[in-house]
Amino acid sequence: MGPKAEAPAPVAPAPVGSASRPARRGRLVAALRSPDALNLVPLLVAAALWLWALPGIDFRDIEDFGLLDRFPLTFYAALTVLTCGFVLTLRRAGTAPLWPATYCAAMLVALKAPPAILYDTVRYAWASKHDAIISRLLHEGTVHPGRELSGGMGAYDQWPGFFSLDAALVRAFGVDAAASFINWAPVALGLLTVPVLILVYRTFSDDWRLVWTGVWIFQLANWVGQDYLSPQGFSYLLYLTVFAVVVRHFVLPGSAGALRDRGRLDPAAAAVPPPTTTRQRAVAVLILLPVIATINASHQLTPVMLCATLFALCLTRRYRNIGLLVTSGAVMLVWNLTMGRELFLETLGTLREKAGDLLGNSRPGFAGDPTGPGPELVGSANVLMVLALGGLAVAAVLLRRKLVRSALPLVLAAAAPLPMFAVNDYGGEMIFRVYLFGLPGSAFFAAAALVPAAGAVSRGAVIARRAAAVALPVTLVAMLAGFLPSYYGKEGMHYAPPGETALTRRAFDRAPEGALILAATGAFPDAYYRYDHYERWFFTEQEVDENLRMLKDPAGYLAGGIPADRPAYVVLTRTQGEAVIGEGYLPEGGFDSLRGALKRSPLFQVVEENTYGVVLRYRPTTGG
Repeated sequence: MGPKAEAPAPVAPAPVGSASRPARRGRLVAALRSPDALNLVPLLVAAALWLWALPGIDFRDIEDFGLLDRFPLTFYAALTVLTCGFVLTLRRAGTAPLWPATYCAAMLVALKAPPAILYDTVRYAWASKHDAIISRLLHEGTVHPGRELSGGMGAYDQWPGFFSLDAALVRAFGVDAAASFINWAPVALGLLTVPVLILVYRTFSDDWRLVWTGVWIFQLANWVGQDYLSPQGFSYLLYLTVFAVVVRHFVLPGSAGALRDRGRLDPAAAAVPPPTTTRQRAVAVLILLPVIATINASHQLTPVMLCATLFALCLTRRYRNIGLLVTSGAVMLVWNLTMGRELFLETLGTLREKAGDLLGNSRPGFAGDPTGPGPELVGSANVLMVLALGGLAVAAVLLRRKLVRSALPLVLAAAAPLPMFAVNDYGGEMIFRVYLFGLPGSAFFAAAALVPAAGAVSRGAVIARRAAAVALPVTLVAMLAGFLPSYYGKEGMHYAPPGETALTRRAFDRAPEGALILAATGAFPDAYYRYDHYERWFFTEQEVDENLRMLKDPAGYLAGGIPADRPAYVVLTRTQGEAVIGEGYLPEGGFDSLRGALKRSPLFQVVEENTYGVVLRYRPTTGG
């Protein structure tokens, strides 16, 4: 027998998992380098910076520049990282549209949620005014369209649709008043607007980069402050909804298909919506009728803007819908002659002096020039934002002629509000409303100036794409820098501490029924508290020359406007001091001079005074 074969030496078992470590490490590295991870990292970094910055926002000590110098650097860093992350997501916007959508929602929350999270009172004086209207509607359970209320408050009973909806929400949520959710309105309305804008923009472009950039620019350019809990904000959302349905489903047979075949339309243009039959359009009118009726029941100006836009669309063959225009006009006329008759007839009476006054009607609502570094910065930022948006939109209209042919309804919709300057000043707000209703089209074409057409391979197209790679992030950061002062630069007149609102309410509760309440301006929280029980006189909301005359003898001036045997109280708060300067009603130092003169006058007696303001009672004789 041969030698016995030796058994192989036993091999020691490898440590559990050691063979898989390189594989796991490789998978981890690959995952971190994946496009989704690259999109996620900036979002997580921005969220961490924003959450870290939130407790450091010193909103209780606001000075000249609003919240601009109260935001920590980490807050600005979070917004910058979000912007850069959004630009990165545009590379795969066509195959992964969820990422730019997430960034758009994140930017909206980052920009507008801080007051909702931090503030312990209602932000913005007019939001507290609407809270008072909703509370009264809940208390009385009905409206009185023919009832006269001081300060034009009767108009809210003539257009009560929005307030009725909010009263229902208060009941549904089981809360005491709309104040509990009122600061979240800008976020809620903004999130609801995004999908409507997408529907509109996708109607005219298949380029997701252009669509999402348009949405992003719309958010940054929407600084006019009409997105709070208001009839305008609600009706604007419905207006955009009607416009989206019209451009997608109210389509007449036209020559757009032939134009595309001849290469006259932009390559990125969306597929032309199929024509609809007369019956389909009639059914669509019936479907939209409740929406149009709700717009008319909620706001005075939005139905006019809707009719102007529908009329502008009638200038094209493909979107000419006379039936819808006539229906919208008829609903508006019926409402104005029934529920809104009082204010409608009053407005018609002012047209004679306002019509044709282009300069006067396009003037902002300020009585004079805002004074102080903060208001002056806000004014400059507003102008620069309008110029930047308008300049980009005009550049795209001139340079991308094929896109103009594709998206002509957006051009017409942006221009439709302009004739309103020849009609009325809308209380000094017409310029802001024209800007707001022209914004969807302007934002789309501003984005088109920054996002070059896809598919072109010429040398010029390559240069344009390289230039856009730099211009796009720089422009978006610059627009972000313009939005912040425009939206938060006057926060001193938008936030009032609880002590100030308590002082105001005590002043109203102290006054007897039917008393006259005097205040420098109505732009302070709770200015309309129990508004149906008192008459109000906001005595600086007039021409600057008259205010300068008033400052020579404030006590005598106010006493001359108080009816005999009428109990009267003067309420002056810190927020009013910010507002009269920010709105340009009084020169710098004028509010302090006014307050001091009234306190020294024997015609007025101090009832209560603290760090938040002073309440004085009018006494026509020095006998007390």
